[in-house]
Amino acid sequence: MTTDPTRALETFVNPASARDYTIRIVMPEFTCVCPKTGQPDFAEFELEYVPAAKCIELKSLKLYLWSFRAEGHFHEAVTNQILDDIVAACQPRFARLRGRFNVRGGTYPTIIAEHRAPGWIPPSVISLP
Repeated sequence: MTTDPTRALETFVNPASARDYTIRIVMPEFTCVCPKTGQPDFAEFELEYVPAAKCIELKSLKLYLWSFRAEGHFHEAVTNQILDDIVAACQPRFARLRGRFNVRGGTYPTIIAEHRAPGWIPPSVISLP
């Protein structure tokens, strides 16, 4: 596997594909640049997904996120692009990507994008005493 930034997301076979379970990945070191000013933007992304047949390989995810570092992106566009690329790579039953961007112009934007596979019904929430 390369150690250079790349847009290739690698996957592996889900070891428990018959069960719905959640994978949560916090990625606190995302950077890109503002498409208007060229100044750096920093964000923390949190991915939550229910895998189907495949899971995302973590090193490839790190290198994928690194590939945005020198590119200009609006927060809304890059969050949705990343989710679309993850969905294309592993076709999860459900995925939610939350991007918490550091301050820009006195605001702290959070962008949340979701994907649900057709026909997937989330399990009921269980509340234990």
